[in-house]
Amino acid sequence: MSFPTSPEAMSPAWIAEKLGQAPRALRGFTASKVGTGQMCDSFRLTLDWADGVDAPATIIAKCPSHDEASRNIAKLTGTYIKEVSWYRDLAATSGVPAPACYFHAIEDDEVEFVLLLSDLAPAAQGDQLAGRDLAGLVPCIDAVAKLHAHLWNDPSLADMSWLARDNSGLIRAMFPQLYLGFRERYAERLAPEVLDLGAGIVDRLDAYLGREPAARSLAHGDLRIDNILFSPDGNACWLVDWQTLGRGSGATDLAYLVGTSIADPFERAAADRPAFDHWIAALKAEGVDPDADALWTDYRLGALSGYFMAVFASMSVERTTRGDEMFAVMAERPARQALALGSLDLL
Repeated sequence: MSFPTSPEAMSPAWIAEKLGQAPRALRGFTASKVGTGQMCDSFRLTLDWADGVDAPATIIAKCPSHDEASRNIAKLTGTYIKEVSWYRDLAATSGVPAPACYFHAIEDDEVEFVLLLSDLAPAAQGDQLAGRDLAGLVPCIDAVAKLHAHLWNDPSLADMSWLARDNSGLIRAMFPQLYLGFRERYAERLAPEVLDLGAGIVDRLDAYLGREPAARSLAHGDLRIDNILFSPDGNACWLVDWQTLGRGSGATDLAYLVGTSIADPFERAAADRPAFDHWIAALKAEGVDPDADALWTDYRLGALSGYFMAVFASMSVERTTRGDEMFAVMAERPARQALALGSLDLL
C-alpha cells in the first residue's frame, strides 16, 4: 500500500508531511485508542514537534477495524468509502460542524484506508447509555439541519456513485436472519413487544426499504450521541463517524436522534413534536421550504430506523460487553418511540 493504515505503520516524517511540515519537524509521536466505535479503530496521536513548529499538538487517526467481521461488513456496505468520500468531497463546503481533514486515502478494495483529522478536544463524545434530554439535543438538531439543507432535493445527489450505491438487496437478504439472532441474544433483556417490533419490520421489509421519502437530502444515517462530540458547556457540537452517510430523509435522521438519545419514555414521547418543529424552523433558516406535514410522516416512519440499525449492527460487528448493552438500549428506546407513533401502521 502507498499509505499506512495503523499508527504502528506511520512514521513521524510521514505524519509531518501530511500536516504540511518538513519531514524532520516531527521528532516522534504516541498513539492511544479513543472512542467506542466498533466499525473502525480511532487513535489520538500526540505529536512531539521540534521547537518553533506551528502545528497541532494532537490529531485523530481513523483506520480499518482490527476485527475481521467488522472489516467484512464495511466492505459489503461501503462503510469506509463513504466516510473518506465525505471528507474528500463534501465536508469543507457543507457548513456542517465536523472535524477538519488533513489527509484521506483509501485503496481500491474499499477496506484499507486512513484519515487524519483535527482533534476537537476538550469536546467529548456523547454517552449513548446515559442519554441526553431534548435541551441537550438542540445543538445537534441545528447542526444536522445544515447537513440536510446543503443539498436538499438536489439532483446532484444521484451523481455521486459512492453515495447513491444501493444496498437494499443486501439488507433485504440479511436482515431477517440477523433479526432471528438478535431476538435470541436479547430474549431476556428486551420486553416481548420490543422484540416483536422487529418481526413487524421483517413482515413489511419491502415496503420499508422501498418507500420514497417526502424529500431527499444528505442523511447521516447513524445520528446518535455516541457519534457527536459536545463542547464542555454542551452549547456546541460536531458530527463525526460518517460511515453511514447516504441519500435519504432528513426526518429519519432526526427521529433516530431523538429516539436513541432520550432515556425516559415519557420525556421522549413529549419531545418528538418539539424536536421536529425546531428542525423545520432550522431548515427554513437555511433557506429550505419544507413540507412539514409530509415530513412528519417521514419522521414517524423514521422512528423504526434506530431499531433497524440496532439489529443490523449488533449482529455484524465485534461483540463487546458495552456494545451489547448499547445495542439493547438502541433498540429499546426507538422501539417505544415507534410504538407510540404508530410507525408500523404507516407501512
